[in-house]
Amino acid sequence: MSTTTTRRRPWMLAASSLAVGSLLLTGCVSNEPAGTTDDAAGEAVQAATANNEPGDTVTIGFTAPAADHGWMSAITRAAQDRAEQFEDVDLQVAEGTNDVNLQIAAVETFINNGVDAIVILPFDGAALTDVATQAMEQGITVINVDREFTSPFAARATVLGDNYGMGVSAGTYMCEQLGDNPDAVIAEIAGIDSLPLTQDRSQGFADALADCGLEVSNRVAADFTVQGGQTQAANLLSAAPQIDAIWNHDDDQGVGVLAAIEQAGRDEFFMVGGAGSANVMREIQEGDSVLQATVVYPSTQAADGVSLARLVEQEKDMDDLVSSQVPRQVQLFAPVVTADNVDQYLDTAFES
Repeated sequence: MSTTTTRRRPWMLAASSLAVGSLLLTGCVSNEPAGTTDDAAGEAVQAATANNEPGDTVTIGFTAPAADHGWMSAITRAAQDRAEQFEDVDLQVAEGTNDVNLQIAAVETFINNGVDAIVILPFDGAALTDVATQAMEQGITVINVDREFTSPFAARATVLGDNYGMGVSAGTYMCEQLGDNPDAVIAEIAGIDSLPLTQDRSQGFADALADCGLEVSNRVAADFTVQGGQTQAANLLSAAPQIDAIWNHDDDQGVGVLAAIEQAGRDEFFMVGGAGSANVMREIQEGDSVLQATVVYPSTQAADGVSLARLVEQEKDMDDLVSSQVPRQVQLFAPVVTADNVDQYLDTAFES
């Protein structure tokens, strides 16, 4: 996703330097008038009708885990890009951390500084539930992103990806490609097996395959890292001399998976990725790789959280819905990206 930083007004850059505590990296007020930006987010704002009209300034605190993964890095960048589209949003970003206590402290700092709203992608939803509830009790709008709190009182709204839907999308695509071959050998390279998100992805994949009479023949679990992907893919390839298709849950670990495939000199199968990185989409676009498709897990969830926080605070509705008020929950779709539609998704993809 491109940024609009170079077009921001100087006085807004000055305002963005407001320090709000040792954990806060930036505070930015932005102003990108509708119709003057050419990136995907800007086009979305331009098309947003009456909700484009500036209102009272909304100060939003944002906190997310450390950017130690391409997808996670893109989460924060997309939130900042989105905030820069609005002249009435002041986004204050806490330093990313995988330390639960530091993230709780960041939220407490936002509360003490009197922000209007907080957008949180918690490292651990359960651990951040109490402090998020405290913020809500003090009248601060909390938008929960990706990893859910354990109490409905901890957030005004929640933005989620669809892990089960990712599996369904990957399995359905494989059924379309291999459904006439009941003996097709399907392999799966999962993420961390103990995580509910991995379990949901695998269950959706198995359920979709079952609909066309297929099943997973060979499965390994990696850890969302390049190294883990390469090691587990090498193990998988050694155990399965013939494969027709592989679903790899995560495009970051897919960098290692592809390295293992190249090292093994194997290309008798096609592969479907997961999450939707730009690297993978470019390989799909070029058409000279085993990578034939990937399933999107949107890295724009926090950007959506910023938009929802602004709407709630300005008491605006979602224009295209008949019902009033921002919904309590928004779950994003998990589309399959192939060579036929990659141009539609590449601009909002993240770099692995």
